[in-house]
Amino acid sequence: MNIHLKAILLPIITVLFFVIGCDKKSKEAEKVVKNTTFDKEIEAPNEMVWVATKTFLMGAKKDDKYAMMREKPSHKVTVDGFFMDVHEVTNKQFRKFVEATKYITVAERPIDWDEIKKDLPANTPRPADSILQPGSLIFNKQAKGIVSMDNYTQWWKWQLGANWKQPEGPGSSIDGKDNYPVVHVAQEDALAYCKWSNRRLPTEAEWESAAQGKFEDNIYTWGNTYDNLITNANTWQGKFPTENKSEDGFEYISPIKSYPANSIGLFDMAGNVWEMTLDLFNVNYYKSLDPNIVYKNPKGADKSYTPSNPYQTEYVMKGGSFLCHESYCASFRVSARMGMEPNSGSDHIGFRTVATKEMLMK
Repeated sequence: MNIHLKAILLPIITVLFFVIGCDKKSKEAEKVVKNTTFDKEIEAPNEMVWVATKTFLMGAKKDDKYAMMREKPSHKVTVDGFFMDVHEVTNKQFRKFVEATKYITVAERPIDWDEIKKDLPANTPRPADSILQPGSLIFNKQAKGIVSMDNYTQWWKWQLGANWKQPEGPGSSIDGKDNYPVVHVAQEDALAYCKWSNRRLPTEAEWESAAQGKFEDNIYTWGNTYDNLITNANTWQGKFPTENKSEDGFEYISPIKSYPANSIGLFDMAGNVWEMTLDLFNVNYYKSLDPNIVYKNPKGADKSYTPSNPYQTEYVMKGGSFLCHESYCASFRVSARMGMEPNSGSDHIGFRTVATKEMLMK
């Protein structure tokens, strides 16, 4: 679900002014890992697993009926080994960072109108100060009477006071939710956490390599069977976005490790919360690649491009969330990719980090 802060704020601003009058693992990759002294030099950091060097098929798979054009054509990539967090960064982990650094997240800071208006139509009037208050995007649980599935503003709303400590706005809290993924974090916040913890965000190729686990061309992180979705990921069952039957055990966000790990021990690589990457999001990027070439450690597109949001830089997010449903985005697949604005967060976007041998040896 590709959501944009400006797209949510603009209708609010417009209404205001109207109202007031205006198991296959690459054997070659296996040998590469075994022939290095990596495991002897550095042990896996706590709560991280080793993602082995391998060559795999990135992008849409042949029998994936949900594959979108931005995932095509598929192409082979080789990604060097790295460590990845077993689960998404939690509220507990993020709180430790905040307490150590006194960091203030983007959602808690005053809104800069001069910055926001750069991505709005010319001469858009400045809204009232009561609207330009710190907050974040949350899923509208009271969404009813959806007119068009193309209009995501019907089930998203800007909630004043929503942030990582108050995920649903004033009066809400994360008490008792230490082991839930931290949400309402912008990319700037995630990068600050990474710097403090000597980690970084994964590239899209690294993320897909990790989601594949021991395999090379899975549609899903657990295999190729859609029927196993409910037992392997926190997604949406029922009629999106008005009815969630919660057949998977959770109506909305769930604690980490609520579902089985993939073949290399990574949890929630599908569903629950979207995960940030370092790559710029460009719907045409895969079309520019030669499917006959094996790309080594690709870093993604040189520039961002999304037709529905052409003036805003976006980054790739992966894995889908608790809001994903087959009738809408079906982003619980390994190849699924969406764009996110780096300067805003929501209640269904989080992140996990990676580390390389070189980083850990510093």
